[in-house]
Amino acid sequence: MTITLNEAALRCQRVVQEVERAIVGKRAVLEEIMAAVLANGHILLEDYPGLAKTLMAKSFAVALGLNFKRIQFTPDLLPGDITGSYIYNRSQNRFELRRGPIFANIILADEINRASPKTQSALLEAMQERQVTLEGETMPLPEPFIVIATQNPIEYEGTFPLPEAQLDRFLLKLAIGYPSPEEEQEILRRRRERQRDDIELAQITDAEELMAMRQAVEEIFVHEDMERYMVDLVNKTRHDKRVTVGASPRGSLALLKLARAQATLAGRNYVLPDDVKRFAGPALVHRLILEPSLWMKQRAAEEIIASIVQATAVPVIE
Repeated sequence: MTITLNEAALRCQRVVQEVERAIVGKRAVLEEIMAAVLANGHILLEDYPGLAKTLMAKSFAVALGLNFKRIQFTPDLLPGDITGSYIYNRSQNRFELRRGPIFANIILADEINRASPKTQSALLEAMQERQVTLEGETMPLPEPFIVIATQNPIEYEGTFPLPEAQLDRFLLKLAIGYPSPEEEQEILRRRRERQRDDIELAQITDAEELMAMRQAVEEIFVHEDMERYMVDLVNKTRHDKRVTVGASPRGSLALLKLARAQATLAGRNYVLPDDVKRFAGPALVHRLILEPSLWMKQRAAEEIIASIVQATAVPVIE
């Protein structure tokens, strides 16, 4: 199946519009999530409780026509609860594989930092290699495969911070933010008129078409000066005095993939500097290890990325 760039852009906009029926006033965040889905990446949502992180994941799964599973991460969750395991069947006198919830298209890893490091590591192979190994047998995960993880930034008791190796697997990190008073009133109005909690959304596309849209993203032109611009941004994170460890080359690749996805959403067959600027923060902020003096300062990493973007010369392409 093939799909043109304009068809991909139109279909993506329809998906975002359908999700907007459930999520009020967060168009920019929804477009960034859609870009990450197009770019074949995983998403980390970090924000306060009650800001529709779970609803966003479920709504995108419905609109994209993908199989959805939710995993509630808790301190007693075991790796086998995620990947599945072999169970002995007495009637058949053999071991049978019972697949875990990881075998789905979209996985919602809710409150991922509440699970132990051993359980968190069960996601590493799945997120990077898109496969699961059980008892020496390697099984591929369904395509597409997307992990949307959530974590609460204000609860530290009983949590295990994600290791840097796993944070690096997320294509981007987003914060939802509180709605404005007008948007919050609109949420109340919609609930009152709907007369029920559930929101019925329509399926806009399916897995096959999404894979075709991802292939269309691969045709987006990127000038070598734009590539150098992305490399310069990432390289400056490695030499900033406020940063102990800068972004890895995976950060550069994230910028490339997200910039191309953003161009696709805009219906363009080429990448602009603004595409890169939009995703510099979400793609790099979770890949930095800051100086200890900045650990307790809120939004310190975002401010560092913003200053680097402002200080980096933008390429001028004829």
